[in-house]
Amino acid sequence: MAEQLIRSEKDGSLSFGDYTLDEKTKVKDFKYKGDLLYVKSYKTTTKLEKNDLFVYESEPGTRVSNMKYDDSSVSFKVEGNANTDITVGLAPETNYQVSAAGEDYGVMKTGLGGKITLSIDLSDGKTKEVSIKKD
Repeated sequence: MAEQLIRSEKDGSLSFGDYTLDEKTKVKDFKYKGDLLYVKSYKTTTKLEKNDLFVYESEPGTRVSNMKYDDSSVSFKVEGNANTDITVGLAPETNYQVSAAGEDYGVMKTGLGGKITLSIDLSDGKTKEVSIKKD
């Protein structure tokens, strides 16, 4: 990912975040496919919102690349430097097939808040792929 905190890729996907920053860095009102995005990122957290609604959060911070999402799925590549908890905002009370870092997490159901949280070990410095699809 380039030095930008958030950008739209040539293939239409979204890249954001920087876990190497020592201070909170934010970008507000980034226009992407008709939506306004807000990103905040630094070494302890990375957060993305779309039109003031929760989309993504990681603790500690991460760098996300090639995120694609629609009403039935979300996929992205993620990198960081520690064991990381990632929360993704989805439809409430819905089953999703989840895989990350080559591991099948099986079917996970969102609660009323529509969130799924998974842990991924990013301490090896390798980029890991995450795929979440409606079951």
